[in-house]
Amino acid sequence: MDSQHRPSPDSEEQKTSKKQKRGIGGIGWAVLGVVFFGSLLAIGILPRLGQKSELQAAVKEASIVPSVNVITPRRATGATKVELPGNVVALNQTTIYARSTGYLRRWYADIGDRVRAGQLLAEIDSPDTNQQVLQAKAELVQAQANVSQARANLAKGISDLKQARANLLIARQSWERWQVLVKKGAVAQQDADTKYATYQANLASVESAQNTINSDSANLNAAQASFYASQANYQRNILLQSYTKVTAPFAGIITARNVNTGVLISSGTSNTTTSSSISTTSTNTSNTSLYTIADYNKLDVNINVPQSLSGSLKIGQTTQVTVKELPQRVFAGKVVRTSNAIDPTTRTLLTQLEVHNSDATLRPGMYANVKLDIKRTDPPFILPDSALVVNAGGTQVATVTKDKTVHYQKVAVGRDYGTEVEITSGLTGKESLIATPTVDETEGLRVQPVAQTK
Repeated sequence: MDSQHRPSPDSEEQKTSKKQKRGIGGIGWAVLGVVFFGSLLAIGILPRLGQKSELQAAVKEASIVPSVNVITPRRATGATKVELPGNVVALNQTTIYARSTGYLRRWYADIGDRVRAGQLLAEIDSPDTNQQVLQAKAELVQAQANVSQARANLAKGISDLKQARANLLIARQSWERWQVLVKKGAVAQQDADTKYATYQANLASVESAQNTINSDSANLNAAQASFYASQANYQRNILLQSYTKVTAPFAGIITARNVNTGVLISSGTSNTTTSSSISTTSTNTSNTSLYTIADYNKLDVNINVPQSLSGSLKIGQTTQVTVKELPQRVFAGKVVRTSNAIDPTTRTLLTQLEVHNSDATLRPGMYANVKLDIKRTDPPFILPDSALVVNAGGTQVATVTKDKTVHYQKVAVGRDYGTEVEITSGLTGKESLIATPTVDETEGLRVQPVAQTK
């Protein structure tokens, strides 16, 4: 039984065949594993090698062509607010001079006083003027008497002429009758000759009376001319006498008083100047400036508008005027006039605004800020100030051309907003500008533009 169920030992050939089968299976599995892991390695390494190659190429290109951030200029808005400094001046302001020579008897107004038109400000004691008035009056009376005398002489001459003409008529008629009688033999020729001589004498009397009238008429004309001259001289002296009372030419506020009681006043133009706009007294006898008066109801504010904005300025447009010392007040102003000429030194247009100041809050000489609303038909471009290059060639911007090279373009700068500036000329709006140019970006340099993000 045991011999039947015990397995027979394998032969040597069978054992060799089994060993070969087991050896072939192990090698195959090893080869398959190597192939599998090689594939995985290739899948992971090859893309990395490609990326590394591209990165090296990009780095190489970047090291040769530098990249620059570029921007595009933008248009400013059509409506803009402009704030300009201004100087407040009085619309009506004048210095009052004396027209009469004498001593200041009394003054009635001092600095800061509000006066009305025609109000008495001072009186001048002028005895010379008073004497000249009396003399002129006496000459006028004498001239009037001369006119009356000349008129009387002329009237007498006219009367004498009439009498001479009447006598001439009688003498002529008598001579004519005696001529008839002589022809009839009624009277002698000698008697007729006597009548003729009487006629000739009366004719000479008429001519003499006519000459006298002509002379009297000329004397009357001369007397009347002298009267008119005396009358004009008298009126002139009366007018000069009225100047001894100094009055206000218009309603306003006295800003300066330059004289005191007893000071000698001389008529004419002052040859001295006052160091302060508000002075107290003066004892210089050569100073004939009595007062300075200013009308505060309406004031002017002078501003200088830049040339780039002058074309958009309109007469009649409203403005807002403020002063630092009155932060809660905004005064309404109106553009009333301009100089109509650009100042070649500052390239600005002198403009005057009218401001109502009925409560006399504003004062001449104040520094003011003026806000204008300007509507521009061709607004300028806006650029960051970092895009500008200022050198010996002027103000320029660095542009990137279509072939990606640097080109410097000259521009004109308008208003400066601090971080941004206006460009009034030199750009079309389609340029690519280097946002922050440096000395490395030279003319003609090839660059790689990169749009700058906000």
